[in-house]
Amino acid sequence: MNIENTKAQMRKGVLEFCILSILADGEHYPTEIIERMKEAKLLIVEGTLYPLLTRLKNDGLLAYRWEESTSGPPRKYFTLTETGRSFLKELIEGWTELTNSVNDIIKQAETNQKP
Repeated sequence: MNIENTKAQMRKGVLEFCILSILADGEHYPTEIIERMKEAKLLIVEGTLYPLLTRLKNDGLLAYRWEESTSGPPRKYFTLTETGRSFLKELIEGWTELTNSVNDIIKQAETNQKP
C-alpha cells in the first residue's frame, strides 16, 4: 500500500472544509485561499480550487462579487452565505466528534503497541 496515496486522499477529503473555514473570516480572492492553504502545508492548485469554489457556490454555500483590478483582469472575491455559515458550523461539530473518536482509537493502538 502506498502511504503517500493514502495521505493525499485524506487531504482531499478535507479541502472543502478548509476552504469554508478560510472564508469564515471574510471574503477572499482564490489566490489568497491558495496562500492560506500553503501556509497550513495543504497544497492546492488553481485547477483543483476553482471547480471546488464553483460547486460550493452552486450548492448555495458561497457567494462572490467581482472587483476591478489595477494589475490585470477583474477579480472574483468569494464569501460564505448564511447557508454556508450554518453548514460550516455543522462541519466543525462533526469534525470535532470525528477527531475525538479517531484520537481515542489511536491512543488505544499506541498503548497496545508498547512492549
